[in-house]
Amino acid sequence: MADVFVYGTLKRGQPNHKVLLDATNGSATFRSRGRTVEPYPLVIAGERNIPRLLNLPGRGYRGFGEIYAVDEQMLRVLDEFEECPDLYQRVRVSVEVLEGEGASKEPPAAERCLQCFVYIATIYPPEWAQLPYLENYDSQGAHGLPHHPRKTDKSPRKAP
Repeated sequence: MADVFVYGTLKRGQPNHKVLLDATNGSATFRSRGRTVEPYPLVIAGERNIPRLLNLPGRGYRGFGEIYAVDEQMLRVLDEFEECPDLYQRVRVSVEVLEGEGASKEPPAAERCLQCFVYIATIYPPEWAQLPYLENYDSQGAHGLPHHPRKTDKSPRKAP
C-alpha cells in the first residue's frame, strides 16, 4: 500500500472522486485530511480549469487535501488518470495529518507527518506561477473557474 495525497478533483465531493471509489480500479482507503508541510502554489490552469500543484516549494500555501492508502493497481490507474509523467509527475512530499477517519483526537506524534505521493506539475508555462494561489481547491469555489471534464472519455483503463 502507498499513501497518496489528493488536493483537487479527486477529493470527496469533487468531480473525479469516483475514480477512487471504483473498486474495479483497485483499493483506495481514506486515511485522513491533510495539508502539505511545505507551501506549494496551487493554481487553476489550462483550458479545462484543472487544479495544479506547481513544483515550486516554499511559495504559495500549505495546501489542504486528503490522504488515501492505495494498492498498486489503484496507483497505476491514478498514474494513467493523471497522465503521469506527461501532465503531472508523481513525487513524494511531506503531508501533515490533520484528522483521521472517525478519529476523535489528534494522531500520535509519529503519525502526524507522512511521506505521500502527490501528482505535481514540474513542467508548465511560466505564466502559471503568476496565477492566484489557492489554499484549498473546490470545483465550485469562489474562484469562478468551473472544472471542465475531458472532451473524450479519458477514464482510466482497468489495470490487469
